Amino acid sequence: MNLQTTLGPVELRSPLIAASGTVGSVTDFGQSIDYSVYGAAVAKSVSPEPWDGRPAPRMAPAGGGMLNGIGIQNPGIAAWLETYGNEIENCGVPVWGSVVSHDIAGFADVALAMSDTALQAIEVNLSCPNLDGLPFALDAALSARVVAAVRASTTLPIGAKLSPDAHPIAEVAAAVAEAGADWVVVANTVMGSSIDPHTRRPRLSGLVGGYSGDAIRPITVRCVLEVSEACPTLPIVACGGVSHADHVVEYLLAGASAVAIGTAHLAKPRIASSVASGLRKYGARHKLESVNELKGAYEPWQ
Repeated sequence: MNLQTTLGPVELRSPLIAASGTVGSVTDFGQSIDYSVYGAAVAKSVSPEPWDGRPAPRMAPAGGGMLNGIGIQNPGIAAWLETYGNEIENCGVPVWGSVVSHDIAGFADVALAMSDTALQAIEVNLSCPNLDGLPFALDAALSARVVAAVRASTTLPIGAKLSPDAHPIAEVAAAVAEAGADWVVVANTVMGSSIDPHTRRPRLSGLVGGYSGDAIRPITVRCVLEVSEACPTLPIVACGGVSHADHVVEYLLAGASAVAIGTAHLAKPRIASSVASGLRKYGARHKLESVNELKGAYEPWQ
């Protein structure tokens, strides 16, 4: 089965995307991750100024998944460009940047600065749940303003990363598409919290963080279905709980064009190799010529 696909204006050699926040700045994970099986890899989000992130503890197991409250620790765009800007084209995979800020102008400023590098697209992180205040992605109009500002600052393709906590998420997806997003990422982590009953302390210093892993997949599959139905021409990168080829197939059937692998990298950095192999075996078993035959092809009950 041919794994090549398209995501709006972008051609991908594989529907697999290495999710932001789990592969560092991409350049610094080249020895542990086989990027050849990915269509693209998304660098960790960068802000206008350096962010220290939250104090420990900021990662904890919880139920069937993981909580994180890193707070998007990053060196700021100037230091990021100096450290990684010239290394991007040597990663062996198309690299996408990720922009984040506390204000709309900051998103645009970082996107503009990233546009002078070898980055091939920019992801607009509207939805991180472990920053102070509510994510931009919970407000359709505000999300559209951010995307419009980024769109005006760069000619690179842009994707908007949405939140599964947005209701209805399809309204936010439609708004950012109208504002100029070439695709949407559905979705980021789910807002969650946990308290240790023995120490009586929250498991994260910031109390609320992002919940990820296998446990959230049914939530994000629902989100993909809703966005795909409401916005049938809007390309979707599905993200949430992916560690097996069947998970990728499920998201493609729900309407996604590509699928991101995130938390699974922490347990098995080369997870994508087995996922890609599983996809090819699935295609052979079901006599598929192209992965694109799966997009939106789920069969509803009559």
